[in-house]
Parts: sequence; C-alpha cells; structure tokens
Amino acid sequence: MMTPAYWKQANRELAACDKVMSHLIQRYEDASLVSRDCAFTTLARSIVGQQISVKAAESVWQKVIGVIPDMAPHTIAAAGRDLLRTCGLSARKISYLQDLSRHFIEEGLNEINWIGVDDETIIKQLTKVKGIGRWTAEMFLIFHLQRPDVLPLDDIGLQRAISQHYLDKQPVSKITMLELAKPWQPWRSVATWYLWRSLDPLPVAY
Repeated sequence: MMTPAYWKQANRELAACDKVMSHLIQRYEDASLVSRDCAFTTLARSIVGQQISVKAAESVWQKVIGVIPDMAPHTIAAAGRDLLRTCGLSARKISYLQDLSRHFIEEGLNEINWIGVDDETIIKQLTKVKGIGRWTAEMFLIFHLQRPDVLPLDDIGLQRAISQHYLDKQPVSKITMLELAKPWQPWRSVATWYLWRSLDPLPVAY
C-alpha cells in the first residue's frame, strides 16, 4: 500500500486556503489515501461490489479469488460462466467481468498506457467497459492511480459532506460544488478524501 508522494504538500496548501480543510487535516493527520492491488483487480472488485453491501461484496470476492486465485484478464476470460456463477455472481456481472477482461486483452487498457494521459481521457476509456460508469472510473482515478485533482460530483458522500461543512446542511448543486472546490485545485482528490473521512471514522479504501 502506498501513500501518494504529493500528500504532505497537498495538506499544507489545502490547510492554508480553507478553514474547514485545515480543521479536517488536523483531525485526521495520521491517515492518508492508499493504493492497493493491480488495476485489473481493482476494477474487477468494483464490478463485483456494485449494488450490494460491503459485507456481501467481500463474501463474493473471496469466493471469486478462491476459485481463480491468479486474478488476471486471461484467467477471467478463460473461466466458464458456470464457475463464476457458483461464486454468487449474477449473469450481468459475469458479462461485465468478461468485457473488462476483453478490454485489457484486446483494447490496451493498462497502467503503462495511462502514464501522462489526462484524467478525462482515462474516464472515457474506462466507461467503454460494460458496468463501469463515470463514478467507478473516478474512484479508480482517486484510489488506484492516485490522481490528485478528481472531483466526483455524483458521489453522495461528497455531496453530504459539502452540505454539512459548507452550506449549513442545505442541498448542494453540482455548480455550487465546482465553485466551492476551486480553491482546492490542484488537490481536489485530497479534499474529497478528507470530506469523506469526516462522515466515516474509518479511512476510505477502494
């Protein structure tokens, strides 16, 4: 697990420009964003976890890696649908996993090709995969690629935290979120992480 190289600099600059950020950074000074696993595994795990509880997702994931311990695009592509179904995966999620495998094998989805590529281009590539929408792609950018300046406008947790800390618990629009987040640039991923953290005492991991 790796903490981003930019974390301390981002903390200093966010704390200097925003009182709420300064308070949250002091409160959670011992924690940070961490990246884990490979790109394919992270995306496969996000598909498995869609629309079910964290506990259920973990149970299904453990069954998947129990029958396919060498988790990789070619092993998922080679696995029969019946085998994957025994893990508790729906037919839809199986097709999503197979499409993800195909994109890694045939379409050149991989971390080497993403070096130097901007966030929006990566989001466009990822959302071509069945079952991956913009939100999942943004979570991947924040947690796996550790891109520093992602603002996931559709994230309910971020909306709630901004409403709570900046708007006296009033509803929040995407336009307001973008305006509020301007001073956080180029560290909007870090600000987002601290706002998530304010809602949940456990560090967010993905």
